[in-house]
Amino acid sequence: MNERILIVEDDRVFRSVIQDNLVCEGYQVHAVGDGQAALTHMRSHVPNLILLDLSLPDSDGFEIFPQLHRGGKVPIIILSARGQKPDKIKGLGLGADDYVTKPVDLEELLARIRAVLRRARTVPQQLKVGRLSIDFRTQQATAGKKVVRLSHHEFKLLQYLAERRDQVVTREELLSEVWGYVNTNLNTRSVDQTIFRLRQKIEVDPHQPVCIRTAHRDGYVLSVPDDR
Repeated sequence: MNERILIVEDDRVFRSVIQDNLVCEGYQVHAVGDGQAALTHMRSHVPNLILLDLSLPDSDGFEIFPQLHRGGKVPIIILSARGQKPDKIKGLGLGADDYVTKPVDLEELLARIRAVLRRARTVPQQLKVGRLSIDFRTQQATAGKKVVRLSHHEFKLLQYLAERRDQVVTREELLSEVWGYVNTNLNTRSVDQTIFRLRQKIEVDPHQPVCIRTAHRDGYVLSVPDDR
């Protein structure tokens, strides 16, 4: 999968340079110039990583950090000209995964991005969602003592969503990464049909799903409510 990176940087030239380099590395990149634009983007697209400048025209990066970080679910690398020790301590104390001081060596920055993304890729071995307990190691699913039959693609799809929990995953991405299609513009309902079958087995009410939700008609999001 091409991982998604959000750049929050007010310097247009620097923002463009970083964006172009990340795109060349194969990442999906969205770049904004202020904090409000970053928060607006986050409402519909949750990235795999954020590069956050601290000196933004409408806010201090520290102020919006908690909203972007989402309780530690979204890794953040602070990328700032503010290299004083107190700023670094504050940023790392808030939960930043790294703190890089400008001017930036691009090769070093790319290496740090790869390292943070590598640490963030957690593959769940087990998951409890809705009525099911799923063991991805053995590919077994149970509801209480009852074995629930899941197909190979149902397991793969569920695991792929679980690895990207609370993130929007598009149909095209699922067709490419789960089904292995090279041409994701095919007129196929494989994803939707598999989601339909999973909802029948997972959701209390498949007609009002709360675990596997449709996201803006672009794809799907796996969420596991705390009270379930």
